[in-house]
Amino acid sequence: MFKTFDPRQLAHAPVQEIHNGSWAEHAEKTRRAEIIVERLGDFHVAEDFGMEPLRRIHTDEYLGFLQSAHRDWIAAGRSGDAIGYAWPVVGRRNIRLDRIDARLGRYSYDASTPITAETWDAAYWSAQTALTALAPLLKGEERNAFGLCRPPGHHSGADYLGGYCYLNNAAIAAATAADAGCKVAILDIDYHHGNGTQDIFLDRGDIFFASIHADPATDYPFFWGHADETGIGAGKGATLNLPLPQGTRGPAYLDALKQALDAIPRWDADFLIVSYGADTFDEDPISKFALRRDDYPVIAREIAGLGLPCLIVMEGGYAVDALGENVAAFLSGFSS
Repeated sequence: MFKTFDPRQLAHAPVQEIHNGSWAEHAEKTRRAEIIVERLGDFHVAEDFGMEPLRRIHTDEYLGFLQSAHRDWIAAGRSGDAIGYAWPVVGRRNIRLDRIDARLGRYSYDASTPITAETWDAAYWSAQTALTALAPLLKGEERNAFGLCRPPGHHSGADYLGGYCYLNNAAIAAATAADAGCKVAILDIDYHHGNGTQDIFLDRGDIFFASIHADPATDYPFFWGHADETGIGAGKGATLNLPLPQGTRGPAYLDALKQALDAIPRWDADFLIVSYGADTFDEDPISKFALRRDDYPVIAREIAGLGLPCLIVMEGGYAVDALGENVAAFLSGFSS
């Protein structure tokens, strides 16, 4: 399988986040990527496809904010990582706000996603990693490819960050594939709902989004991912949410997967992007499904059974010591 990773992604290393009401060590560690590289080896370094693919998904104002936020934080007399503390509840007015604290609230939705001096570069190369993995699929040179993207992306919307995510790697790849003439489906199988991806494509009818995730009645991101969210306007019917209860094991998960996989051919998709999170693992410290490692190749074989060219984009997974083996187990299902 063609695999991409760029070491510049490792520079992003936030110190802490707000978790369960107090400061905690940041869970999205550089070690997550390092242990996957050590286990899988033989990665292609990312090529630079520039800013245009990012602009297909993210607003210019948001991209500019990401590039300057930490500099502005330091210029305001702060130290450490930039993080918001005030967010608009009812709506985000399109007004100019110069103070960095206001802009952090304008362009984010949680206190678990700090911006460091290196965040922009790492997120940029994470997006380029996804695009580099996509390229041989679009050329017909590969059937499956894996982008080891870190920081992850599926919680990032067109103009907001959150959930450890800054640029939506899967969405950027999906829009690029769609512009190349593909009929794209995105399957998100992270423990947490891919709210950013859903928001980006919610009113579009050209890209199908299906997500299997923890019920947002009990789990982050809470405000997205409910079963009655099916798209709006031109995108009505192009979103499928399959929330599952905490403690879900392999058989129940496979039942939900079958529903998602049955929907994708009905959409006439000819290209698949999988947002893969290994935080469905039963030993994950911040998630509460009960999948075992031997479930992952089974899940992957079901997905591969669609017979579509497939880009796999790394999302979550926080049982760090087990992460390399879990990712390897999942990817093995695409070659068996």
